[in-house]
Amino acid sequence: MADNQKIHPIVADVQARPTRPLMAHGLSLSNSEMGKGNSVQRHAHPPVIRSTTNNIPVLPYPSNPPKKGSSSCFCKCMCWTISLLIFLLISLAVTGVTIYLVFKPKIPQYSVDSLKISDLTLNFDMSLYARFDVKITASNPNKKIGIYYEKGSRLSVWYSSTKLCQGSIPRFYQGHQNTTKVDVVLTGQNQYASALMSALQEQQQTGRIPLDLKLDVPVSIKLGKLKLSKVRIMGTCLLIVDSLSANNLISIKASTCKFRPKL
Repeated sequence: MADNQKIHPIVADVQARPTRPLMAHGLSLSNSEMGKGNSVQRHAHPPVIRSTTNNIPVLPYPSNPPKKGSSSCFCKCMCWTISLLIFLLISLAVTGVTIYLVFKPKIPQYSVDSLKISDLTLNFDMSLYARFDVKITASNPNKKIGIYYEKGSRLSVWYSSTKLCQGSIPRFYQGHQNTTKVDVVLTGQNQYASALMSALQEQQQTGRIPLDLKLDVPVSIKLGKLKLSKVRIMGTCLLIVDSLSANNLISIKASTCKFRPKL
Protein backbone atom coordinates (compact mmCIF):
# COMPACT_ATOMS: atom_id res chain seq x y z
CA MET A 1 0.00 0.00 0.00
CA ALA A 2 2.75 2.40 0.87
CA ASP A 3 4.61 1.47 -2.31
CA ASN A 4 1.63 2.13 -4.55
CA GLN A 5 0.98 5.59 -3.26
CA LYS A 6 2.05 8.37 -5.65
CA ILE A 7 3.28 11.67 -4.53
CA HIS A 8 1.96 14.56 -6.64
CA PRO A 9 3.72 17.86 -6.73
CA ILE A 10 1.90 20.74 -5.16
CA VAL A 11 0.81 23.25 -7.82
CA ALA A 12 0.26 26.68 -6.52
CA ASP A 13 -2.84 28.47 -7.64
CA VAL A 14 -1.96 30.98 -10.33
CA GLN A 15 -4.46 33.46 -9.13
CA ALA A 16 -3.40 33.01 -5.54
CA ARG A 17 0.18 34.03 -6.12
CA PRO A 18 1.08 37.27 -4.42
CA THR A 19 0.85 40.27 -6.60
CA ARG A 20 3.33 43.04 -6.78
CA PRO A 21 3.18 46.45 -8.33
CA LEU A 22 3.74 46.38 -12.05
CA MET A 23 6.68 48.47 -13.03
CA ALA A 24 6.61 49.61 -16.62
CA HIS A 25 9.81 49.60 -18.58
CA GLY A 26 11.38 52.98 -18.45
CA LEU A 27 10.23 53.77 -14.86
CA SER A 28 12.70 53.78 -12.01
CA LEU A 29 12.84 54.81 -8.39
CA SER A 30 15.99 55.96 -6.81
CA ASN A 31 16.66 55.41 -3.09
CA SER A 32 16.71 59.12 -2.41
CA GLU A 33 13.41 59.65 -4.16
CA MET A 34 11.81 56.74 -2.30
CA GLY A 35 12.94 58.23 0.94
CA LYS A 36 11.63 61.64 0.18
CA GLY A 37 8.34 60.35 -1.20
CA ASN A 38 8.86 61.89 -4.60
CA SER A 39 6.77 60.69 -7.51
CA VAL A 40 7.94 58.40 -10.27
CA GLN A 41 9.98 60.02 -13.00
CA ARG A 42 8.40 59.67 -16.45
CA HIS A 43 10.50 58.96 -19.48
CA ALA A 44 9.69 59.30 -23.17
CA HIS A 45 8.49 55.69 -23.63
CA PRO A 46 4.81 54.94 -22.93
CA PRO A 47 3.98 52.53 -20.14
CA VAL A 48 3.63 48.82 -20.96
CA ILE A 49 1.01 46.75 -19.14
CA ARG A 50 1.72 43.01 -18.69
CA SER A 51 -1.00 40.44 -18.63
CA THR A 52 -1.39 38.60 -15.32
CA THR A 53 -2.01 35.22 -17.00
CA ASN A 54 0.74 34.69 -19.54
CA ASN A 55 3.05 37.64 -18.79
CA ILE A 56 2.70 39.07 -22.36
CA PRO A 57 3.20 42.84 -22.81
CA VAL A 58 0.02 44.62 -23.81
CA LEU A 59 0.13 48.15 -25.20
CA PRO A 60 -2.70 50.47 -24.18
CA TYR A 61 -5.15 51.50 -26.92
CA PRO A 62 -6.50 55.02 -27.29
CA SER A 63 -9.90 55.47 -25.67
CA ASN A 64 -11.46 57.24 -28.70
CA PRO A 65 -10.11 55.89 -32.01
CA PRO A 66 -10.52 58.30 -34.95
CA LYS A 67 -13.57 57.77 -37.11
CA LYS A 68 -12.70 57.60 -40.80
CA GLY A 69 -16.06 56.56 -42.25
CA SER A 70 -17.78 59.98 -42.10
CA SER A 71 -14.86 61.86 -43.65
CA SER A 72 -14.55 59.36 -46.52
CA CYS A 73 -18.30 59.61 -47.26
CA PHE A 74 -18.09 63.41 -47.30
CA CYS A 75 -15.17 63.29 -49.73
CA LYS A 76 -17.04 60.92 -52.03
CA CYS A 77 -20.13 63.16 -52.01
CA MET A 78 -18.04 66.21 -52.85
CA CYS A 79 -16.32 64.39 -55.70
CA TRP A 80 -19.65 63.25 -57.16
CA THR A 81 -21.13 66.75 -56.85
CA ILE A 82 -18.16 68.41 -58.55
CA SER A 83 -18.18 65.80 -61.32
CA LEU A 84 -21.90 66.34 -61.90
CA LEU A 85 -21.48 70.12 -62.09
CA ILE A 86 -18.62 69.77 -64.57
CA PHE A 87 -20.71 67.41 -66.69
CA LEU A 88 -23.67 69.83 -66.70
CA LEU A 89 -21.44 72.76 -67.66
CA ILE A 90 -19.90 70.80 -70.51
CA SER A 91 -23.36 69.69 -71.71
CA LEU A 92 -24.67 73.27 -71.67
CA ALA A 93 -21.62 74.51 -73.52
CA VAL A 94 -21.95 71.82 -76.19
CA THR A 95 -25.69 72.55 -76.57
CA GLY A 96 -25.08 76.29 -76.87
CA VAL A 97 -22.36 75.84 -79.47
CA THR A 98 -24.57 73.43 -81.45
CA ILE A 99 -27.52 75.86 -81.44
CA TYR A 100 -25.28 78.73 -82.48
CA LEU A 101 -23.72 76.77 -85.36
CA VAL A 102 -27.04 75.41 -86.61
CA PHE A 103 -29.33 78.44 -86.20
CA LYS A 104 -26.78 81.31 -86.16
CA PRO A 105 -28.98 83.65 -84.03
CA LYS A 106 -28.91 87.41 -84.61
CA ILE A 107 -30.42 90.24 -82.59
CA PRO A 108 -33.53 91.83 -84.16
CA GLN A 109 -33.09 95.40 -85.34
CA TYR A 110 -35.39 98.41 -84.97
CA SER A 111 -35.54 101.81 -86.59
CA VAL A 112 -37.75 104.88 -86.15
CA ASP A 113 -39.45 105.76 -89.44
CA SER A 114 -41.46 108.79 -88.36
CA LEU A 115 -42.36 110.80 -85.29
CA LYS A 116 -45.42 112.99 -84.92
CA ILE A 117 -46.41 115.06 -81.90
CA SER A 118 -50.18 115.02 -81.52
CA ASP A 119 -50.17 117.07 -78.35
CA LEU A 120 -47.62 118.94 -76.26
CA THR A 121 -49.45 121.27 -73.88
CA LEU A 122 -48.54 123.06 -70.68
CA ASN A 123 -51.70 123.02 -68.54
CA PHE A 124 -52.87 125.61 -66.00
CA ASP A 125 -51.59 123.45 -63.12
CA MET A 126 -48.11 123.67 -64.72
CA SER A 127 -48.19 120.02 -65.81
CA LEU A 128 -46.98 119.07 -69.28
CA TYR A 129 -49.09 116.62 -71.29
CA ALA A 130 -47.46 114.91 -74.29
CA ARG A 131 -48.70 112.51 -76.96
CA PHE A 132 -46.35 111.15 -79.62
CA ASP A 133 -47.22 108.89 -82.57
CA VAL A 134 -44.22 106.75 -83.55
CA LYS A 135 -43.80 104.40 -86.51
CA ILE A 136 -41.20 101.69 -85.92
CA THR A 137 -39.78 99.08 -88.25
CA ALA A 138 -38.83 95.76 -86.61
CA SER A 139 -36.57 93.46 -88.64
CA ASN A 140 -35.86 89.80 -87.96
CA PRO A 141 -32.64 88.90 -89.81
CA ASN A 142 -32.64 85.22 -88.77
CA LYS A 143 -33.20 82.52 -91.40
CA LYS A 144 -34.27 79.76 -88.98
CA ILE A 145 -35.57 81.66 -85.94
CA GLY A 146 -39.03 83.14 -85.34
CA ILE A 147 -39.77 85.81 -82.73
CA TYR A 148 -42.84 86.10 -80.50
CA TYR A 149 -43.35 89.63 -79.15
CA GLU A 150 -44.84 89.12 -75.71
CA LYS A 151 -46.92 91.26 -73.37
CA GLY A 152 -45.16 93.78 -71.12
CA SER A 153 -43.08 95.80 -73.58
CA ARG A 154 -42.17 99.45 -72.87
CA LEU A 155 -41.31 102.18 -75.37
CA SER A 156 -40.58 105.66 -74.00
CA VAL A 157 -39.30 109.04 -75.20
CA TRP A 158 -36.97 111.06 -72.97
CA TYR A 159 -35.61 114.57 -73.10
CA SER A 160 -32.44 114.88 -71.04
CA SER A 161 -33.30 112.87 -67.88
CA THR A 162 -37.07 113.49 -68.04
CA LYS A 163 -39.51 110.97 -69.49
CA LEU A 164 -42.01 112.72 -71.74
CA CYS A 165 -44.28 109.81 -72.69
CA GLN A 166 -44.51 106.02 -72.77
CA GLY A 167 -46.37 103.26 -74.63
CA SER A 168 -46.13 99.57 -75.53
CA ILE A 169 -45.58 97.47 -78.64
CA PRO A 170 -48.51 95.16 -79.46
CA ARG A 171 -48.11 91.38 -79.32
CA PHE A 172 -47.41 89.63 -82.60
CA TYR A 173 -45.32 86.88 -84.21
CA GLN A 174 -42.54 87.70 -86.63
CA GLY A 175 -41.37 84.99 -89.01
CA HIS A 176 -37.97 84.27 -90.53
CA GLN A 177 -36.29 87.23 -92.26
CA ASN A 178 -39.43 89.28 -91.83
CA THR A 179 -39.84 93.07 -91.62
CA THR A 180 -42.85 94.45 -89.72
CA LYS A 181 -43.95 98.07 -89.32
CA VAL A 182 -45.55 98.91 -85.98
CA ASP A 183 -47.51 102.03 -84.94
CA VAL A 184 -47.12 102.94 -81.28
CA VAL A 185 -48.94 105.69 -79.35
CA LEU A 186 -46.98 107.21 -76.47
CA THR A 187 -48.59 109.38 -73.80
CA GLY A 188 -47.38 110.98 -70.58
CA GLN A 189 -47.79 113.82 -68.11
CA ASN A 190 -45.17 115.62 -65.97
CA GLN A 191 -45.96 117.73 -62.91
CA TYR A 192 -44.36 121.15 -62.36
CA ALA A 193 -42.99 121.18 -65.92
CA SER A 194 -42.72 124.93 -66.54
CA ALA A 195 -38.90 124.74 -66.49
CA LEU A 196 -39.01 121.70 -68.80
CA MET A 197 -41.24 123.49 -71.30
CA SER A 198 -38.96 126.52 -71.30
CA ALA A 199 -35.94 124.31 -71.99
CA LEU A 200 -37.72 122.59 -74.89
CA GLN A 201 -38.71 125.91 -76.45
CA GLU A 202 -35.18 127.23 -76.10
CA GLN A 203 -33.75 124.06 -77.65
CA GLN A 204 -36.25 124.23 -80.50
CA GLN A 205 -34.80 127.56 -81.65
CA THR A 206 -31.56 125.77 -82.53
CA GLY A 207 -33.40 123.36 -84.83
CA ARG A 208 -31.74 120.32 -83.20
CA ILE A 209 -33.59 118.75 -80.29
CA PRO A 210 -32.05 115.58 -78.80
CA LEU A 211 -34.51 112.84 -77.81
CA ASP A 212 -33.87 109.36 -76.44
CA LEU A 213 -36.20 106.57 -77.47
CA LYS A 214 -35.75 103.65 -75.06
CA LEU A 215 -37.04 100.19 -75.83
CA ASP A 216 -37.60 97.20 -73.53
CA VAL A 217 -39.34 94.29 -75.27
CA PRO A 218 -39.83 90.73 -73.94
CA VAL A 219 -39.63 88.17 -76.74
CA SER A 220 -39.69 84.39 -77.04
CA ILE A 221 -37.49 82.60 -79.55
CA LYS A 222 -38.89 79.86 -81.77
CA LEU A 223 -36.37 77.26 -82.97
CA GLY A 224 -38.17 75.05 -85.48
CA LYS A 225 -41.20 73.88 -83.50
CA LEU A 226 -39.62 74.56 -80.12
CA LYS A 227 -40.52 77.76 -78.26
CA LEU A 228 -37.86 78.80 -75.76
CA SER A 229 -38.19 80.89 -72.62
CA LYS A 230 -38.45 84.69 -72.68
CA VAL A 231 -35.55 87.08 -73.15
CA ARG A 232 -35.64 90.87 -73.18
CA ILE A 233 -34.41 93.07 -75.99
CA MET A 234 -33.01 96.29 -74.53
CA GLY A 235 -32.11 99.24 -76.72
CA THR A 236 -31.82 102.98 -77.15
CA CYS A 237 -32.24 105.19 -80.22
CA LEU A 238 -30.64 108.63 -80.03
CA LEU A 239 -32.76 110.94 -82.19
CA ILE A 240 -32.13 114.49 -83.36
CA VAL A 241 -35.36 116.19 -84.48
CA ASP A 242 -35.88 119.67 -85.90
CA SER A 243 -39.04 120.65 -84.04
CA LEU A 244 -41.60 119.74 -81.41
CA SER A 245 -44.54 121.52 -83.00
CA ALA A 246 -47.87 119.81 -82.40
CA ASN A 247 -49.79 118.22 -85.29
CA ASN A 248 -46.77 118.46 -87.58
CA LEU A 249 -44.61 115.67 -88.95
CA ILE A 250 -41.26 115.92 -87.23
CA SER A 251 -38.15 115.60 -89.33
CA ILE A 252 -35.61 113.13 -87.90
CA LYS A 253 -32.18 114.50 -88.79
CA ALA A 254 -30.11 111.76 -87.15
CA SER A 255 -30.76 108.39 -85.57
CA THR A 256 -28.37 106.00 -83.83
CA CYS A 257 -29.75 102.77 -82.34
CA LYS A 258 -28.09 100.09 -80.22
CA PHE A 259 -29.72 96.88 -78.95
CA ARG A 260 -28.70 93.96 -76.77
CA PRO A 261 -30.39 90.86 -75.35
CA LYS A 262 -30.93 90.48 -71.60
CA LEU A 263 -31.65 87.06 -70.09
